[in-house]
Amino acid sequence: MRIGGFQKTTLVDYPGKIASIVFLSGCNMRCGYCYNAPLATGKLPDLGEENVFREISQRKKYVDAVVITGGEPTIWPDLPQRLQQLKKEGFLVKLDTNGLNPEKLRQILESGDVDFVAMDVKAPWAKYQGVCGARLDERRIHESIALLKQTGVDYEFRTTVAPGLTQNDLRRIGHMLLPAKRWFLQVFQKTDSLMDQGVLTLAVLTRHQIHDVVLEFQGSFQECALRGP
Repeated sequence: MRIGGFQKTTLVDYPGKIASIVFLSGCNMRCGYCYNAPLATGKLPDLGEENVFREISQRKKYVDAVVITGGEPTIWPDLPQRLQQLKKEGFLVKLDTNGLNPEKLRQILESGDVDFVAMDVKAPWAKYQGVCGARLDERRIHESIALLKQTGVDYEFRTTVAPGLTQNDLRRIGHMLLPAKRWFLQVFQKTDSLMDQGVLTLAVLTRHQIHDVVLEFQGSFQECALRGP
C-alpha cells in the first residue's frame, strides 16, 4: 500500500481515544468536493509502508488506537494483513471507507481485526453517481450499509454536505440509513486542493439549514449531530 500522510496524534478521529491516523493514497471515487485531491489521485509522495507502521509500533505507550483512512483504504489488497498486525500489537483499529467494496468490507468485519468503522454516505440514490464523479453500482453501497448494521462491529455513517445537496437530499439520506446507530453530518471544506473547483459554483447549505435537518433526525438515531467548524 502507498501511504500519503501520517498524523501521529489525534483526539477527535477515534471516539474517546487518542489515536494515530494513516492516510492511504488512491480512491475509487472522484467526488468533486473532495478536499484532498492529491491524496485521492495518488499524487502525494509515498511515506513508506514499513517506515510508518514501524513508527506506529513504537508509539504504543502514547496512543490507544490507529485510524486507517484515505483516499479509500479498501482498494489495497494488503489492508487486512495490516489491520491484523495492528490488532496483534494491541491497538484499537478504526477504518474509514466509502463502502464501494462490500466484499473487502465483509472480510474485514468478519476477521475481528477492526473495532470501529466510519462509512461515508455521499448522497441520496438519485444523486450518488453525480456527487461521486464515477460510474458505480449503487447496490454495492446499500450492501455495505446493511453489513455495518448486521455484524455487531461499532460504526457510524457520515455525510459531508457537498455543494448541490439540498435539505430534502439530506432527509432522503437519513431515511435511507434508518434504522442505524449514528449519523453525522459534516460541513463542506473549501480548500485549494479540491478535486473539482467547479463545485464552488453550486449552492451550499448554511450551517443553520443543516442543523435543522439534524434536529429532525435526532430522535431517530442513537446519535445524530453536525460536525465541523
